Order: sequence, then C-alpha cells, then structure tokens
Amino acid sequence: MRIRQIEYFLAVAEAGSITQAAANLYLAQPSLSYQITTLEKELGGQLFERLPRGLRLTPAGRVFLAEAKRVAADVARAKRSVQAVAEGALGELEIATVTSLAAGVIPSVARTWRRSHPQLALRLHEHTHADRMEEALLGGEGDFGFGPLPRMPMGEVVDVGAEEFVFVMAADDPQASNPAINPSDLRDRDWVLYDPAHGLSIVVGKVCSAFGFSPRAAVRTSQVESAARLAAAGLGPALLPSNVVPANIDAAVRPAIRPLIRRLAAYSRTPMPPIVRSFVKQLSDPAHGLIGYPPDRGEIGRAHV
Repeated sequence: MRIRQIEYFLAVAEAGSITQAAANLYLAQPSLSYQITTLEKELGGQLFERLPRGLRLTPAGRVFLAEAKRVAADVARAKRSVQAVAEGALGELEIATVTSLAAGVIPSVARTWRRSHPQLALRLHEHTHADRMEEALLGGEGDFGFGPLPRMPMGEVVDVGAEEFVFVMAADDPQASNPAINPSDLRDRDWVLYDPAHGLSIVVGKVCSAFGFSPRAAVRTSQVESAARLAAAGLGPALLPSNVVPANIDAAVRPAIRPLIRRLAAYSRTPMPPIVRSFVKQLSDPAHGLIGYPPDRGEIGRAHV
C-alpha cells in the first residue's frame, strides 16, 4: 500500500464519484479506477459500493476512511516537520568534531547561529583524534564534520580557514620574555604533552621533529584546556591552538618564530543541505577565531601541521 493510494481513496470518498475525483486530481478516470481496485484487492474487501450514480462507502470503507484520514494527517505532519528542520525551525543538527574545536571555536559559532535558529538544537560528537572523527562521520555519525582537512574522500569539503598554534608557559618562564618562541630553545625542557592517542600529540611531535628533537614529558593529559593550565602552573611549555587558550589564564602565550598553521574544513558524506551550509558559513566568519588561509602576513616562515 502506498501513500498515494490512500490519497486517491480519500479523494474518491470525498467526491463520491470516480469521475469527479479524477477531475479534481487531474488524473485519467481509468487510472484512478485501477488504483482503487488495486487497493481493495490488497485490503481484501470492497471499500466502495458501486451505484448507478456514484459511489457509497461500504462498512469496511467507513472503517478504512477513519484510518486513512489519520495516516494522511500523520504524513502531512511528517512533511511539515521535515520542512521545518530543513528551514531551521526545529530539530537537531549533529556535528562531529575534535575536542579542541568543540571547546575553542564551536561555542562562539553556536551562540551566533542559534539566534537565527532558536528551535534547532545542536549535538556534538567529540573525538580526540581527527582520523577517528572522520571514520565515525563516514560510518553515519553526525550531519557533518568539522576539523583538520580530511584524509579520506568526502561528499563535500568546504575550507573554512585555519587556526594558529601557540606556546603556553608560566608567566615567569625563562622564555616568557621572548615575543616569539624558537622550539629549538625548548629541546632540553620537560613539556606538558598529550596522551599518545590524542591527535594533538602527533602535531606536537611533528613540530618538535622539524626542529630536530623529541619532547620529553613532565606530564600528559587528554584535555587541551588542562594542558594550558598545567603549563601556566609551571610544569613545562605546552603547544595548543590559540582558540583554546582560556581567556583568564595567568600565563605567557607566545607564537612560534615560524607561525604554525593548521587548515580547517567542514565536510560531509553527501552534498550539504541548506541548514548545514548555514552553520558552515558561520564557521568561516573571522569573528569566531579562525584566520584566513594563507594568512595576510604571507608565506615567509610558515610551518604547516
């Protein structure tokens, strides 16, 4: 049984005539008659009594009429719900992302976006590693992903900008007087590092490797904000995205001598629907902490991570 057959049945019941219903539906009369007969065969009983002038509902037809109206109302309500979600009037938008961006970028974007979509809730699926996030997204998690440029093929990828990594250290750290940090000067220091399974552990490792050393841990954490606070407490320098550094932290926050830039993108399994695209557009707004790529300061001294 198809929804269209139920709609045809309701039209015939209302008109009391195949001929009139066919005219109302802009449908050929033989085609409508066939659809009603097919429906009756599927249900196992006659819905209409054929009279010399028109049709009359049988007892079975009257019972089916009540159910058909209920189904039609449910379908109409479902259509309205889908349209409302597509237009951002209600529902839930699911975002797969990494923990640092969930803390450093999404709160500002979500605040602005929900002003124009107050009935649409947000749900975050947070991962400590971008590769795991991509795998989960391709497996059906979330409506779209937000993170470093994906390694795996996606249905659509939108470049939304970049983030810069900075060093955080105690306010009285020997390196705090420098306007920018040369990672080589930290080779003999104990660091605040990330759990090896954390995606930022790879970032720190690559940066240090580019300067000829492997960082030594004073402490490891799986939380990016904790890394900043542990560094501020004097346990050692930490490297993290600038957008995650707590605003009220009592610490020295310094860029690298060669800016450390990571490109970010929003991506999805299929082409993005309008409601997703509206959120992605907000992500690229510089007001939320991301920078353009490449930065206006040019190519000199940039390291990519």
